This record gives sequence, C-alpha cells and structure tokens, in this order.
Amino acid sequence: MKLMDFVCLDAIVPDLEANDRDGAIYELAGSLAKIGALGKIKPDEVAKAVIERENEASTGMGKGVAVPHVKHAKAKRVMAAIGQSSRGIDFAALDKKPVYSIILLISPENDPEQHLQAMENIFRHLQQEQFRKFLRQAQTKEQIIDLVEEADENPSL
Repeated sequence: MKLMDFVCLDAIVPDLEANDRDGAIYELAGSLAKIGALGKIKPDEVAKAVIERENEASTGMGKGVAVPHVKHAKAKRVMAAIGQSSRGIDFAALDKKPVYSIILLISPENDPEQHLQAMENIFRHLQQEQFRKFLRQAQTKEQIIDLVEEADENPSL
C-alpha cells in the first residue's frame, strides 16, 4: 500500500486555521467531507470518534507530527487528510513539543488489515527525518502532493 492509495489529495490543508488538537481534527474531518470522501458520514461524527480515541492515548508521536486515527463502522475505505500548522498545536506529544504536521486517518472498522497497512506506511515515512523535514517545510498543497508522490517512489525518503 502506498500513500497515494489513501491520502485524499484534495483534502490536504496546507495551513490549518485551528489552534488546538480538537479544532485541527474537526478541520481535517471537514476537509474530507467537503470532497465527498466520507460518503454519508457526518464530519462531526468522525471528529468526535477520533477525539474519543485521542483522549485514550495521544497520537502525537513527537518530532512535530501526530497521526490521529480511528476505525469507523461507516467508513467504506481507508482515507487520510494531511494538515499543516505553522504555529504548532499542542497534541500532548510524547516529547511534549508542538505538532506541525497532522495526518488524520479513517479506516473501515471491519478491515483492520487495511488500517494496519496504512499506519505502517505512514509511520515508515514519518520515521525518516528527511520526510518530516520536507513535510514541515511544505507550504502549499502542491508541495505536499509532490512529497507524497516522491515518498511513494522513494521509500527511503
């Protein structure tokens, strides 16, 4: 599975308006809804489920990134939205530092294998310092799309 298989390019938000974790999650869920990726699922429903999951354990993995995620009963496929915050958002990250890059992942509840594959792919790239650096520096939707495409072509990025 490649990033391009599930990242919804039209749902990328290069400059999040939100100043807090919950606001960023709502904004990214709204972005997925706006392009029709959520189908009949209301964005508030997805955001609330993600926040509930986030309250159990933070997905702020440190080094400026977070991957809030949830398996949702109404999701038809694995999908993700990427958001950037130039100001940084408190995600209760492991390293206690602000998060600048957020990848919101929604997966079907009945297909845990797809969820695990997507998570594995995301984390494989986020462990690469160069990928994190380029992602944080990206200021436009086009730059983020280029990075996602390049990461799929060059897994060591």
